[in-house]
Amino acid sequence: MKFIDPRIDFAFKKIFGSESAKDVLASFLESLLGLEGDRRIAELTILDPFLAPRIREMKYSILDVKCRDHRGVSYIVEMQVQKVAAFLKRIQYNVAKIYANQIERGEEYPKLNQVIAITITDFVLFDGFDHCVSRHESRESITGRSYLQEILLFFVELPKFSKSLEGLENILDRWIYFIKYAGSLQEVPERLSLPPFRHAFEMAMVANMTAEELEMYDKAGIAIADARGAVELAQEEALRKGRQEGWQKGRQEGRQEGEKKGKADTLTHLLQHRFGTLPQWATDTIAQAELPALEAWSLRLLDAPTLESVLAATTTAAAPPL
Repeated sequence: MKFIDPRIDFAFKKIFGSESAKDVLASFLESLLGLEGDRRIAELTILDPFLAPRIREMKYSILDVKCRDHRGVSYIVEMQVQKVAAFLKRIQYNVAKIYANQIERGEEYPKLNQVIAITITDFVLFDGFDHCVSRHESRESITGRSYLQEILLFFVELPKFSKSLEGLENILDRWIYFIKYAGSLQEVPERLSLPPFRHAFEMAMVANMTAEELEMYDKAGIAIADARGAVELAQEEALRKGRQEGWQKGRQEGRQEGEKKGKADTLTHLLQHRFGTLPQWATDTIAQAELPALEAWSLRLLDAPTLESVLAATTTAAAPPL
């Protein structure tokens, strides 16, 4: 047996966004959100169901799963493989837009229902903690209490999930394991041989896909590989350019520093020859001077009657008055 990889957006939407597999999506949402008792999802409406021909037309769009439960709560579930610029801002924008678009006029705001965004990433998004599932909400800054829960954001960072098949503790662990590893499995593991998971594996079986779906799945995989390749190439090019610029800058700065030190040493030697041992303020002034000043002082040395008059233009506060 061979299964498609749920981490590819096309495959994710086919498995979790099909009308015929609402039990799969409901089980995943309930396990992630901790919905129990009368809060469990009795009915689920997929707002943008998986349709291969339509997805072909929307090949440059984000393939996420939008649904609403019997309480009117809206969910956006998205699989993201590649980190992009302003990624978190895009997620918050999408959630806010869906929340506001529930009504047509401002006075209808009492009709607004909760919106929950679930984002699964195949990369580490947050560096501040190691747990793979995180919940983000607005809280009052002093008491830490949550009064504003109309918009919630959940994140599942797959690289942070390290449990083995034998170490899976609950339904959520099983779903995360399925999403991360299903594409590399050759058979359904016994620990995932339960009704919602078996249905998910059936949806993911390559043998159950049409020729059109297989073609689109392959293209989606190629697009991800190309995107990753483009990012890696850009990073390599930026690194190469940075190294080259750094080498050139270092070489130029090295030449300038060498020239400046040479002129400073020469000027010091000539001043000592003419005026004797130099006071501390004079050696400090020469050491801190730039190349143009050193050159000007070297020329002034021919006519200036005193040490102070040679270094007059940039004499430090410690120098004695002329």
